[in-house]
Amino acid sequence: LKHMFEEIYGESPYLSPTDMGVNMAGFCISDDLVCREASKQEILRRYFGTLTRLYNELCTESELQKQQLLLQKAQIVEEDRPCVKAAREKEARTHSFSGAIELKDGTLVTGKTSQFMGPCAAIIMNAIKYLANIDEKEDLIKKDAFKPIQNLKTNYLGSLNPRLHSNEMLIALSLSAQSNPLAKKALEQLPKLQGNQAHITSRISNVDMTILNNLGIQLTYEAQKG
Repeated sequence: LKHMFEEIYGESPYLSPTDMGVNMAGFCISDDLVCREASKQEILRRYFGTLTRLYNELCTESELQKQQLLLQKAQIVEEDRPCVKAAREKEARTHSFSGAIELKDGTLVTGKTSQFMGPCAAIIMNAIKYLANIDEKEDLIKKDAFKPIQNLKTNYLGSLNPRLHSNEMLIALSLSAQSNPLAKKALEQLPKLQGNQAHITSRISNVDMTILNNLGIQLTYEAQKG
């Protein structure tokens, strides 16, 4: 950092980490337990990210081993991330790729792959239904509305997967909201997903990842599965 300042300004205003106030960072912590839990979740998110990088041959085995050592030192395991445990349990019950999202109040909302939606779209739909106090069994998008989108994907766009991704589900939901007050109420809950944690038990598409990132959902997933 000192070298960067010297390159830009000719000299550095800081002579040491103490001079920079690094030693004062700890005084910013007002709730140690909250900070510890947030740190554990960040370690787990990075660990799952490393698993994905290794699966895609973007890093070496040694990077994963360092992450595993960090988990051991912190005395945490994968299922210390509540949404991981909930998603895996949902998959075990339904025998299909599933997901879970942990809301701000600690509620865990799950979803699974269906004939209409993938797990990412399912957990978003179920989460906003919960936040809007709408019964999970309520169809906010008519089943007939899925067919034209699926037909477009498979017959014209060359997709082998007829299920709706998150963006396609939200577009369909927004169209439904024009005539369905419950769909409109569900859409209005989207900002409340900001900062929530989620996990998917399979690898996910780039478009789903983008949508969840845009919604502010902190996502992990298991890339080693198909």
